Order: sequence, then structure tokens, then C-alpha cells
Amino acid sequence: MPLVTPLSADHDLETKNLAEFFNETLGFCPNSVLTMQRRPAISKAFINLNKAVMANEGRVTSALKRMIAWVSSNATGCRYCQAHAIRAAERYGAEQEQLDNIWEYRTHRAFNEAERAALDFSLAASQVPNAVDESIKKRLYKFWDEGEIVEMLGVIALFGYLNRWNDSMGTSIEDGAVESGNQYLGKHGWEKGKHI
Repeated sequence: MPLVTPLSADHDLETKNLAEFFNETLGFCPNSVLTMQRRPAISKAFINLNKAVMANEGRVTSALKRMIAWVSSNATGCRYCQAHAIRAAERYGAEQEQLDNIWEYRTHRAFNEAERAALDFSLAASQVPNAVDESIKKRLYKFWDEGEIVEMLGVIALFGYLNRWNDSMGTSIEDGAVESGNQYLGKHGWEKGKHI
């Protein structure tokens, strides 16, 4: 049971219009946004931040950004965000072999060294205490420029917010996200948990 009930998608028309972004990303407006709109300034600011963070200005692809989000959400244990991130990675063109083997990104041949460096950065930055160190920095700079590193950390930070929001709220998970979670993450024990 959610801590706070999501409102109707029609509750705040400005949020509704901005939230059309999620129809492309996920195929639906997330219940997290429908809850945030109890304070429309929060929902609007969140959507605009999400759009800015997920914009592609370098070589960090939309699919890789969503896999970075999945690693971050997996590190914090947010099952809601794990399912959303893997669904968005699929919708943004992640290779099937990567989706099927995301848990083994460090060793699976579907991932190259640049992607591994980005995903290891996500894992290290999402841990408490933070584990970003000189070795993470050296690996990042081997493959990515500073603007691309900023894009990656933007994703990690955005999902830090979402992981705390959705786990604390117990946000009800949408059917499409459950479907993707079961398909790609279920073999490793993913379940919706408190996000009923």
C-alpha cells in the first residue's frame, strides 16, 4: 500500500503535458509523478530535471543512461526503479543480450570496457558510503570526457532521488514495469516487493 495515493493524471494540466515525455520513455506516466503532483512545483521540476538529465549531448546513449539507472537502483534496492530503468533501456534500444545479462555486465561479452567503466561508476557512486575513488576516475577518463561524466552522474543523482522517493512511498508499480521486471530481472529474484 502506497504511503501517499497517486492523483489522477488530469489533476494538474501542466504536469500532464510535461509528463507526455514518459509515454515515450515508459509507455505510461509513472505513479511517482502522479504522487509528486500533490505539490505541482515538485512534479514539474522533477520532469524538467529528468528531461535535462536524459538528453544526449555526448556519446552516452539513451540505452546506456537507462542501464546506469538500473545499476544505481539495484545498488540501493529500489525494485520500482529497477523495473522502470530496465523497461526504459529496452525502449531506448539496449541490445537484447545486454538486457538479458545486465546482472553480469562486468564479465559478459555484450558489454564493452567503456560501458563497464560507466556502470562501475554508477555502482560506486550509488553506495553508502560513496565508493568513487581514483581508480574509478582513471577508468572513466580512459573512455569518457568530462561532459559525459557529468551526464552519467546526473543519471545516478536523479535515480538517487527516485530510489528514495519510490521506496519510501511504496509507490504502486505499473503493469508495464512489472512485465519488464519479470522478463529481464525475474531470473535473478526480482519481484515487485512493497510496490503493489
